[in-house]
Amino acid sequence: MRIAVCIKQVPATTDARIDPETKRIIREGTKAVMNPFDLYAVEEALRLRERAGGEVIVLSMGPDSARNVLTEALSMGADRAFLLCDRKFAGSDTWATSYALSRAIETIGGVDLIICGKQAVDGDTAQVGPGIAAKLDIMQAANVSKVEEIGDDHITVFRTDETGYDVLKLRLPALITVLKDINVPRIPTLRNARRARAAEITLWKPEDIGADPDKLGLAASPTRVVKTEPPALRGADTLLIEGDPADAAKALADEILRRGLLERGSV
Repeated sequence: MRIAVCIKQVPATTDARIDPETKRIIREGTKAVMNPFDLYAVEEALRLRERAGGEVIVLSMGPDSARNVLTEALSMGADRAFLLCDRKFAGSDTWATSYALSRAIETIGGVDLIICGKQAVDGDTAQVGPGIAAKLDIMQAANVSKVEEIGDDHITVFRTDETGYDVLKLRLPALITVLKDINVPRIPTLRNARRARAAEITLWKPEDIGADPDKLGLAASPTRVVKTEPPALRGADTLLIEGDPADAAKALADEILRRGLLERGSV
């Protein structure tokens, strides 16, 4: 079983700065970490390797500093790591990113399962995972909270939605995106951490994965960010309601209505 995990380096702070010209996050000078959802993707891949055998390959696209998140994944127990690193990849939106990662996965070859985090916290689009599956023309399931079974030619998963969950059986190769509910990521062992620091991370340019340069980068991205701004700060006022439970419940309902949080008749 060959499992590929797509991970991303994201800013560690919520106080990110926006470039006024490109409308994109300024990453220089900002501490970066592995996208939190991707930690769960790496952990699930390692657990599936323990159940079914094989290898776990981690893959990222970004600047040279993205080596750090790949090294972190290796320290958790991943077997190999690849980084798409070239100025031609810079500025890619979710469409171009999905294209580049799909080309890399095809170049790796023999991948049975692709796992991605639900979404990246710096964009919150949740589009790259499904985009990769679409470009590879394979089955997919988003928002997976449990892998029930994995076999040589299929995987059975629980996909969470607004009303509960669906149980899906996917033909391999397939792609899943995972939620934080799926597991608890492990702490790297000292042995794996030492191995990760010495491990070679393979760097790929567009020509190494057979990617069309006209489908990469900002110029090839169909998405255009028109405006970006930080969200408004929430109010910090707090009301403490005391007294008899029935009276307190009525006072709470009245306060909710007064603040316009619900319409009258719904409480």
